[in-house]
Amino acid sequence: MDDPERRDIAERRRAGRLVVPSEQAPADRSLLERSAIEELSHHADPWRVLRILSEFVEGFDALNDVGPAVTVFGSARSKQDDPYYTAGRQLGAALANKGFAVITGGGPGIMEAVNRGCHEAGGLSVGCNIELPHEQSLNEYVDLGVEFRYFFVRKNMFVKYARGFVIFPGGFGTLDELFESLTLAQTGKIEHFPIVLFGSPYWKGLLDWLESHVLASGAIAPEDLKLMTLTDDPDEAAEMATRPLPVRVHEPREQTGEPKADAQ
Repeated sequence: MDDPERRDIAERRRAGRLVVPSEQAPADRSLLERSAIEELSHHADPWRVLRILSEFVEGFDALNDVGPAVTVFGSARSKQDDPYYTAGRQLGAALANKGFAVITGGGPGIMEAVNRGCHEAGGLSVGCNIELPHEQSLNEYVDLGVEFRYFFVRKNMFVKYARGFVIFPGGFGTLDELFESLTLAQTGKIEHFPIVLFGSPYWKGLLDWLESHVLASGAIAPEDLKLMTLTDDPDEAAEMATRPLPVRVHEPREQTGEPKADAQ
């Protein structure tokens, strides 16, 4: 293969099931930013709904038989010599040993660490990858991988098929998932969903700010801060994220393998 051909391949990226030129806008951007042509035509968005629907169907079909699982978030930039990478690997193994699958974004860093620990311990390692301008490929430790174009479809899968979240140190994407999960729990959209923060040195400043500013101003209630638990121990994180449902929940989400209340 000569250099022009090699360069041509390097300038492509995945978009769902497709491989497209890297300069082509991601599907999320096309959805959120209307072009001048689309302003003149009202047909683009209705047809785009069918693609969104197909992505939901594909995700539901792929993940429906995963069974009990915990979703884990964290930085894609963590290296293998990062202590949090080691802890993520230990958490993945601990969850696998409890009979739980792990669901991550399927990329590098903490996601890779958790997938790796689960995979090496014999558990089911799931990765939900997302189309980005600069390709993020699935890491090699993903047993079941699904490619998504739209962030909101991918987010639905993270919640629908999980029993809880463990959230490692990370950037804007990790913070987005943290506050979305807190909003869902606070508003009662999910009745039982442990939200475990891993790494007290990293999260302490945020928790202190939430208490001293957000709570103090009356923007949240004192019980809202109790929606999160904090730990530095992988085994404890696995235990926190997989605690049984409270008895008061009478209609558990069957797709997560949760026991019925009267079976407690």
